[in-house]
Amino acid sequence: MLIHLNILTKSLQNTILKTNMPANTTETIYPCPFSKGYGIPAKQAWTLLKVFLAYRLTLAGLFIVLFDSHTGPSLLGGYDSQLFMVCSQVYLILSVISAVCIFGRFTGYTAQAQVLIFTDIIILTLLMHACGGVNSGMGTLLAVSIASGGLLIGGRCAMVFAAIASLSVLAEQIYAGYTGSFETVTYTYAGMLGAAFFTIALLSYILAKRSEQILQLADEQQQTIVKLEDLNRYIIQHLQSGIIITDKHEAIQMVNEATIRLANLGIPPVNLNDVSEYLSEAFQVWLIDPEQDSVSLQLLNQSEIRIQFTLLPTGNEFFYMIIIEDVTLYNQRLQQSKLASLGRLTASIAHEIRNPLGAISHAGQLLSENPYLSTQDQRLTQIIQTHSGRVNRIIDDILQLSRRTDSRREKVFLTPWLDKYLESAILDHAVNADIFKLTIAAEPLCAFIDPGHLRQIMDNLCQNALRYGKPEAGQIILHSYMFQQAPCIEVIDNGSGISLEHRNHLFEPFFTTSSSGNGLGLYISRELAELTQAKLSYHLTDDNRSFFRLCLLDAEQTIIEI
Repeated sequence: MLIHLNILTKSLQNTILKTNMPANTTETIYPCPFSKGYGIPAKQAWTLLKVFLAYRLTLAGLFIVLFDSHTGPSLLGGYDSQLFMVCSQVYLILSVISAVCIFGRFTGYTAQAQVLIFTDIIILTLLMHACGGVNSGMGTLLAVSIASGGLLIGGRCAMVFAAIASLSVLAEQIYAGYTGSFETVTYTYAGMLGAAFFTIALLSYILAKRSEQILQLADEQQQTIVKLEDLNRYIIQHLQSGIIITDKHEAIQMVNEATIRLANLGIPPVNLNDVSEYLSEAFQVWLIDPEQDSVSLQLLNQSEIRIQFTLLPTGNEFFYMIIIEDVTLYNQRLQQSKLASLGRLTASIAHEIRNPLGAISHAGQLLSENPYLSTQDQRLTQIIQTHSGRVNRIIDDILQLSRRTDSRREKVFLTPWLDKYLESAILDHAVNADIFKLTIAAEPLCAFIDPGHLRQIMDNLCQNALRYGKPEAGQIILHSYMFQQAPCIEVIDNGSGISLEHRNHLFEPFFTTSSSGNGLGLYISRELAELTQAKLSYHLTDDNRSFFRLCLLDAEQTIIEI
């Protein structure tokens, strides 16, 4: 129990301390047909594209402002001012149009990014020519476009952009040399620019690939965290014990379904006082005296519950976990441990009794075969045989109880199960088919129980109904229905009822009002019911007919035990 609580505590701490990372969309962009990398998540890709667009708008605006105000470098438009002004204006207009398309998502990401890079290379090459060729230094701005292309579209695509930019610079120099636009044409500088472009493209390829790997790893880790959070949330919500996470001001941060069920609340509570005033007082007492970490409370119109307080340190803030458990379930676990020890003891005693009992029974049988015995002696041998058989049956029941295996519960649909059970019960007890009557609820009932234990309980109840329930006075009714959010089975006979005095001892071992019974049937049935967290009880109908009610766990409500 403590090990499970420690695991649960660590799980809750991880849940409270989880990183509030924004959930990335699962869409991944593979924009470049030449790229075989990991791809860029869509959200990050569009953000990078907007950043590059802002750079373009800023650069185009600066060109126009500096040229009109004549405050910029003298190289701006030094060779062809009209070409510089037209290209700057076209650069700004294309950037504005791209901004509308990007923010409105009118075009796809890949097409928009490619248009931005290609137009950047063309316009910057024309601006470089208008400023005096490669000697003006404007060609270095192409390096930014190439690096941006590698990051925006894909690492390998940067090589394509580097090749286009190198050819554009070389073509500009060839054109300048052919037309004699400049005094000198520097092919060496153009070649150095081309080499720089390819170097930058290679670096951007490596950087883009590494960033893609980091993004993929971060996305995988985030998905793992989300899955663990969902798993933790599922486990906490379906625990059999109630869990409350609160702060020192008694404001509830989290509460599971078991707490609402155990406290009989209609809606999730906001603070501890909504659950119970006694719980709030016990919490304040524990804050003052941490040694008082466990307390039992009696809620209004509810069964007794056991509460345990645990501290959850989370960095600079402290949270507190309150574990709520039904005392009935807690006592059942203690009782099961005691019964296990008692079962081993009774098995040893029963084994030791069976050996001399067998000798007595065998001697009595041999004695009864003596033809010279008187009638009175024959009667005495019959008494020996009868009571030897009774003691032997008691020993069998005790051994059966001591050999009780752990419950292997599974989902059982009661309607088909009861149909099959009733058919076999009629054959086993050798009775007429009309002596039993089965009434089934309209809605499908599904219980969570060991089918073998359920059959053993029903055998004992039906056998008692046939023996003591006056079947000759009417049918024995097996009724299944939903009672207090639990699937229940009732076995109703025609008995006149059990007195209140005897009713208090009905499920005690060896208690019986019959001279032929051993008083273990109902005791074993209740023990089997409690082993599967079911409840077996005795009641009277409105017309004073006896019936036993077996309420089972609802298999539709998933519960995780700790």
